[in-house]
Amino acid sequence: MDRIAITGGHQLFGEIPISGAKNSAIKLMAASLLTDKRLRLTNMPRLADTRLLSKLLRHLGVEIIESDSEDGQETILHADAIDSAYAPYDLVRQMRASFNVLGPLLARTGHAKVSLPGGCSIGARPVDLHLKALQALGAHIDLHEGYVYAQAPRGLTAAEIEFPFVSVGATEHTMLAAVLAKGVTVLKNVACEPEIGDLAACLNAMGAKVEGAGTPTITITGVTSLGGATHSVIPDRIEMGTYACAVAMTGGEVRLTRARPDIISALTEKLRAAGVGVEETPDGLIVRRDGGRLKAVDVSTDPYPGFPTDVQAQFMALMTLADGVSTIRETIFENRFMHAPELRRLGADIATVGGEAKVTGVSALRGAPVMATDLRASVSLVIAGLAAEGRTVVSRVYHLDRGFERLEEKLSACGASIERLKGGEGEDEAA
Repeated sequence: MDRIAITGGHQLFGEIPISGAKNSAIKLMAASLLTDKRLRLTNMPRLADTRLLSKLLRHLGVEIIESDSEDGQETILHADAIDSAYAPYDLVRQMRASFNVLGPLLARTGHAKVSLPGGCSIGARPVDLHLKALQALGAHIDLHEGYVYAQAPRGLTAAEIEFPFVSVGATEHTMLAAVLAKGVTVLKNVACEPEIGDLAACLNAMGAKVEGAGTPTITITGVTSLGGATHSVIPDRIEMGTYACAVAMTGGEVRLTRARPDIISALTEKLRAAGVGVEETPDGLIVRRDGGRLKAVDVSTDPYPGFPTDVQAQFMALMTLADGVSTIRETIFENRFMHAPELRRLGADIATVGGEAKVTGVSALRGAPVMATDLRASVSLVIAGLAAEGRTVVSRVYHLDRGFERLEEKLSACGASIERLKGGEGEDEAA
């Protein structure tokens, strides 16, 4: 199993291009099931999660071609015919977002058999909201032996659906189904994340009629069919925030390009409060810290446009070196402080009680073997290792590969001492 070894203490200088957003790309790929025409996605990240979804989509009958073009990495998806409306457990369990093929399969074919997703290390994340929304659209749902059996032989029908709480996944999944439902669907109390707007823009380019994405109410006028389109995936705001935290932690100056500062403003506001220089540019951000101790800053995660839960771990790592005590509250997912014990192995002073962590800044971190527990936790250990004295080895980096493209390459280009240890190399450090 691969590991990442880091020798800390090097400031970062240079430029890091931001990849397309993982959380958007995988939902856009699922949209290809809604049409028999070609969907061309540009600015596509090449990640473990997109590879896993490609495997499932091919099983369902989607032809997928990956290439490089003038617009960067692109993926063309063509579901000329649905060979199978069956998504087996062995394919769905590897990535929760695979479950989102249910809605498009149901909308296009009138039936689907999709495995329930497996458990999640950062919380329960149930799919009941997804299923209730599909039922509201007229689907008949049965659960049997770990599978969802969904039927809508006469097609889906529009409905007014108000979610009991904000859910990004349920919002996206319902959108994917409702675009082919008869009538006008109104979704209330929906997520407002930029990835929701990205999905709506792609669906509209395919011929859908989606209005209000980015607000708490989305209106969808169903159409009988969708066509092909070309769509550029939105920049990954979580990758942007992660590298911003890395520069803030190590010191130096890095230009983040192909990025959108407007979709990460909740983080940049906190970085400035901590004493980090953040300057917006036409194509991204310049992040700099040229000395002086960081200031302790409190954060509380909230749905967009609040502070993103997916950068909570990275910001906690940053606060371990701040002057004073910061309070970090996690309100989105339970069990999302699993990185705290690993940061403590590096010398951090963190006390957690329920959904709240008290971080007392220390003067220095020291390298140690640590273990990743989930995607965002794993990268928090990497950026902590960049600032720690000595050598840090992060194991279980398959979590990283799910959401960060060419991580070692991008950081190395800015002066980091970081390398991947293949297979059994470095087992003594991570034991």
